[in-house]
Amino acid sequence: MTSTTDTAPAAPAARRDRTHYLYIAVIVAVLLGVAVGFAAPDFAKELKPIGTGFVNLIKMMISPIIFCTIVLGVGSVRRAAKVGKVGGLAIGYFLAMSFVALAIGLVVGNIIHPGDGMHLTEAVKGVGHEQAQGASESTQDFLLGIIPTTLVSAFTEGQVLQTLLVALLVGFALQAMGGKGEPVLRGVEHIQRLVFRVLAMIMWAAPVGAFGAMAAVVGETGMDAVKALATIMLGFYVTCVLFVFVVLGTLLRLATGVGLPALLKYLGREFLLILSTSSSESALPRLIAKMEHLGVARPVVGITVPTGYSFNLDGTMIYLTMASLFIADAMDQPLSIGGQITLLLFMMVASKGAAGVTGAGLATLAGALQSHKPALVDGVGLIVGIDRFMSEARALTNFAGNAVATLLIGTWTGEVDKERVRRVLAGELPFDERTLLDDASGDGAPKHLPEQREGGEKELATA
Repeated sequence: MTSTTDTAPAAPAARRDRTHYLYIAVIVAVLLGVAVGFAAPDFAKELKPIGTGFVNLIKMMISPIIFCTIVLGVGSVRRAAKVGKVGGLAIGYFLAMSFVALAIGLVVGNIIHPGDGMHLTEAVKGVGHEQAQGASESTQDFLLGIIPTTLVSAFTEGQVLQTLLVALLVGFALQAMGGKGEPVLRGVEHIQRLVFRVLAMIMWAAPVGAFGAMAAVVGETGMDAVKALATIMLGFYVTCVLFVFVVLGTLLRLATGVGLPALLKYLGREFLLILSTSSSESALPRLIAKMEHLGVARPVVGITVPTGYSFNLDGTMIYLTMASLFIADAMDQPLSIGGQITLLLFMMVASKGAAGVTGAGLATLAGALQSHKPALVDGVGLIVGIDRFMSEARALTNFAGNAVATLLIGTWTGEVDKERVRRVLAGELPFDERTLLDDASGDGAPKHLPEQREGGEKELATA
């Protein structure tokens, strides 16, 4: 009798992960961009459209990825109340962490007084008002801006919150349709595969985009601005590191038992991408894919990550705090503790919905100062020269905060496969860089959608 071993088909040879070389190329491109920026600053400035073009390519994919992820997550869970519970818990956590970030920024800012000894010029004064013109005028405008002009305009205009609203409406509508919505869900699932495949193709342009972005910023700023404003930069970087490793790291360890260094290592390529583009949005699609691969249920990832990109801006909170104190000190108009708290609470509201791209934090700062304390707007120009460098730390901190938040929300709602988390972080279940999806990997990855459809009461049923 023939043994099963003889008749069993041979296992297909594993394809080599060539994306490893891609991210080595990104590092080389960043270093080369810095060198070109110093050696030929005028030429380097002309390379800025290359970096901008790559970020725009990534941003092009964000709306369809968020739409597919949320529709699949919400549409496949039978009880809408469970989705609302995840969303409510996420928003509550985001607000709490915003207050923590503001408090840390206040403490450090009042200790180091970074703006002492600075002086304004007439050229600098004009910059603040120019930035303020591009910022949101009021909370009312922000809330009305969440509603798209048409059902499809959210995709064409690239507004994350508008896409989130449309996706939630479609997801809940599919819930109400029951079995009749199955074909639509399967169609969206196929579209998601297509979108992630396109994203994987775009990622091969990352070295070119990183080179253009870094060369332009070094060519524009040089070292003079960096040296002159080293105090606030150093203080801001140290504050972000303390927040991530002390606050987020401790919370993650206590709530989930997962060590922060292991999670950051797992997301290393995403941090490198953010560092080279200065945009946390460039890593948003990959964060969604990786957190699902890690073992967090699709509905939790689909709700927490997109919402966090608009409401969980820990790095931006720290930036707004320290930049406000810096400007007030630099203009010899120091704020009292009461004035600081009032201004920063106002900024916390104004910052919600700020994009994770370069310049958004600066515009939010200028707009909030214009609305709350116009006398300080003139000082915004003092930090324009180093805003690009600060925006990188902002984006890295925001990204780390959203990764931790997703794992925390999943743990608190009982929707995390803890054994899978352990295996993924130990390197036993590598992420498929070629497709960004687990469906055909055959490595034991959870296929969330079928499980949710067959046992919808089980999905999110324990929280």
